Amino acid sequence: MRSEAEAQLGGLERFASPGKGRGLRARRRFAVGELLFSCPAYAAVLTVSERGSHCDACFARKEGLSKCGRCKQAFYCNVECQKEDWPMHKLECASMCAFGQNWHPSDTVRLTARVLAKQQIHPERTQSEKLFAVKEFESHLDKLDNEKRELIQNDIAALHHFYSKHLEYPDNAALVVLFAQIFSSYIDLLYPTEDRNDRLRDSYFFSCDCRECVTKEKDKEKLEICKLNDPPSAETVKDMIKYARNVIEEFRRAKHYKSPSELLEICELSLDKMGAVFEDSNVYMLHMMYQAMGVCLYVQDWEGALCYGQKIIRPYSKHYPSYSLNVASMWLKLGRLYMALKNRTAGVKALQRAIAIMEVAHGKDHPYISEIKKELEDH
Repeated sequence: MRSEAEAQLGGLERFASPGKGRGLRARRRFAVGELLFSCPAYAAVLTVSERGSHCDACFARKEGLSKCGRCKQAFYCNVECQKEDWPMHKLECASMCAFGQNWHPSDTVRLTARVLAKQQIHPERTQSEKLFAVKEFESHLDKLDNEKRELIQNDIAALHHFYSKHLEYPDNAALVVLFAQIFSSYIDLLYPTEDRNDRLRDSYFFSCDCRECVTKEKDKEKLEICKLNDPPSAETVKDMIKYARNVIEEFRRAKHYKSPSELLEICELSLDKMGAVFEDSNVYMLHMMYQAMGVCLYVQDWEGALCYGQKIIRPYSKHYPSYSLNVASMWLKLGRLYMALKNRTAGVKALQRAIAIMEVAHGKDHPYISEIKKELEDH
């Protein structure tokens, strides 16, 4: 007999994949853009970098948001959004006031605090757990290396430091399990097979054996080499791939302490070096172009950002699956850049392309799509 949770999945079923964990598969054909499953988030938190431009409750992006009258660090569309968020914001409001500029728990710590609060407020199974309960999440404790265990202990210390007056804590062992359950990341499909499986093993502790990973059929396009009369040797290509992986990691670390101009220099130097071997459509070139575009956006160099975005969009459309939100996001950035630079015709086309993908991936009634359509109307 099927469980109540399975009955609510409507054409989907949970299954166990030996050595890989639980999965979700279709029991009937679904049309492109048809909703498979939805439920409200169990807990969510707006990143600090987005604060001020997005509502802390509904995450809508808009101007003229109202501040929390006490801490001045949370922003809301209206009184209704503020009231809705209060059960979670009250965990942080007093601490924000007390710590001031020294209030800086990580997003993971903030999310974990909200999960703990939700568990205390709603100990019963919630609407967010129709598919499976939070307690069913995998922790993989037996597979965590010392570095990840140390990170978890640091997060637990931060949780106690910033939230000690507002939460009832389980014991340390239970907190380790909870942080390990939350400690995960998405695997970006842009990267070649070896990179994807390295990240998969690091985050989820198994390797993929789907057709694409077994055949590596897309790796040649993703690792495209410059077409030269004297093509680079296999050893040269191997060394450049190694360099690319190292510079990606170097940039990731540098974002925490280097200035925008220094970060942009890392991007430009690496692109110049890799460009002697790789085509612009090579995924390692695209990665550093994307980082350079991000820096340009940060310093409001719209023309520089547009230049990188124009180089990125066509290879993105080739490497990513149809209706990829990564492609939609790039069209969205390009559309807004064109609009900022007074090229309305190109801006409208780019935004319409973003909407076309999002209507399939998110659904036509998604509030983010309404927001983008309003942008088009306003311009």
